Amino acid sequence: MTTDAHDTSDTTTGSPWRDWTELDAARCVVVPGAADDKYSRGVLGMVTGSAEFPGAAVLGAEAAVRTGLGMVRYLGPGRPSRLVLQARPEVVTMAGRVQAWLLGSGMDASTRSAAAAQLLDHALDDGAPLVVDAGALDLSDRISAPAVLTPHAGELVTLLKAYGTEVDRSAVAGHPEHWAAVAADATGHVVLLKGRLTHVCAPARNGRGRVAVRVEAPSSWAATAGSGDVLGGIVGAIVATNASALAELDDAGIAERLVALAATGAYVHAWAAERASDKGPIAALDIAHAVPRVIARLASGTRD
Repeated sequence: MTTDAHDTSDTTTGSPWRDWTELDAARCVVVPGAADDKYSRGVLGMVTGSAEFPGAAVLGAEAAVRTGLGMVRYLGPGRPSRLVLQARPEVVTMAGRVQAWLLGSGMDASTRSAAAAQLLDHALDDGAPLVVDAGALDLSDRISAPAVLTPHAGELVTLLKAYGTEVDRSAVAGHPEHWAAVAADATGHVVLLKGRLTHVCAPARNGRGRVAVRVEAPSSWAATAGSGDVLGGIVGAIVATNASALAELDDAGIAERLVALAATGAYVHAWAAERASDKGPIAALDIAHAVPRVIARLASGTRD
């Protein structure tokens, strides 16, 4: 894992982009103490998956549990709920208090059921920090809590169109720093633009500039179905474990910290994929299974 860092600038936006390192990521990993219990360690609520894409719920829950938090609460349709419990029997499938929410993975806004809409409304109204993916990105204009949006390039195109900006996927892929920053400013939320080189940035703030970092994966083996669902679970878990610290910050501090937490999630995902692949092909579930080794390394500060 790399420990070097340097600053660059995106000349189209004037935003500084810093490479996120192992040492940076280590500062965002919360190690449980003697007085911690399952609630103080962080509870992640999940409204993910659907009858059409139930696997997204399983992958997100698997990744969240393995990232290191106290509890996952999954709220969703019958089939995804059953599959989640088969894979992770410790997951709780009833409502209760949470420290963060993961929304939208494996959901399609165009086919959203009334029941799914009600669950998403509950999470949006809860006030806890949000990680918003895929089929919930269309709700970004309703978000009032601290949030990280996690689109890939195609989803960013759709997101920006809702805010009056027309761009095509090739343009986003060609200038991801610029378009991630445009999306952050348009939505008012932290944006994690997924890719081999992942870009995470906060909206620009008067007098404080923009917090903007990037995470480069060591390979592209993680470009596989379900990988983004695993990433959502990792980021959601990291946000949940840091929720009490977030609550003590002002708005600018929250945005800066959310960039750090989201970038750490991308870093963990990238290096879990590297450990799982051993230079060869992997499936998304393999990435989730390798997450504890990366978290252990970050928590211990050891070097290979």
